[in-house]
Amino acid sequence: MAQSKYEVTYIISTTLDEESKTALVNRFDGILKDNGAEVVDSKDWSKRRLAYEINNQHEGIYHIVNVLADNDEALNEFDRLAKIDGAILRHMIVKRED
Repeated sequence: MAQSKYEVTYIISTTLDEESKTALVNRFDGILKDNGAEVVDSKDWSKRRLAYEINNQHEGIYHIVNVLADNDEALNEFDRLAKIDGAILRHMIVKRED
C-alpha cells in the first residue's frame, strides 16, 4: 500500500517554557512514529497572534509536521491525545495531494 502524505499543524500554548515545548513536540512526534508513521519534517512555523482568544490566550506557537503514513492509525492517536493535552490549543490534520 502506498504511503499518503499528511500535514499536521498544531498551536502550542505560549505559557510553556522552551524546554517544555521541546518535550511536547518530541512527545507528539514520537506518538506518530510509534504508531507507524514516518515524520518527514517537524518544525516551528512562528509565534502568531490568534484570530480569537483560546483558553485566555491571544498568541500561540504554530508547529508543522509533515508525515508519511500507510494508514490513519498514527493520526487518529495523535488526534485523540492532542484533544486531551491542554498545552495544544488547536490542531488540524490535512491529507496532502502533492
